[in-house]
Amino acid sequence: MDDFLLVVAAFLILNVGAGLIRVARGPSPADRMLAAQLFGTTGVAILLVLAQATHTPGLRDVALVFALLAVVVSVAFVKRGWVRAARSLEEESDGEAGP
Repeated sequence: MDDFLLVVAAFLILNVGAGLIRVARGPSPADRMLAAQLFGTTGVAILLVLAQATHTPGLRDVALVFALLAVVVSVAFVKRGWVRAARSLEEESDGEAGP
């Protein structure tokens, strides 16, 4: 069973590699954000699978911390995008007001 879990962990690592391609080639910031969320989710899954395969309960704690950090990063990214969108709307409306 442990060998199967190690194969699953290797597959998840390949999944992160596919996400790296999306980050590099993503046509929009939203695609990049989703790839970053993929990193967080996959990282947690890898740690949980390795914790089970190696019988190391400390990895579960690290996975929990990674899950919390992934949420914080997602919220920060959305907030940053929201502020940028508001600024671009202000600039557009200022340009139309004119004298």
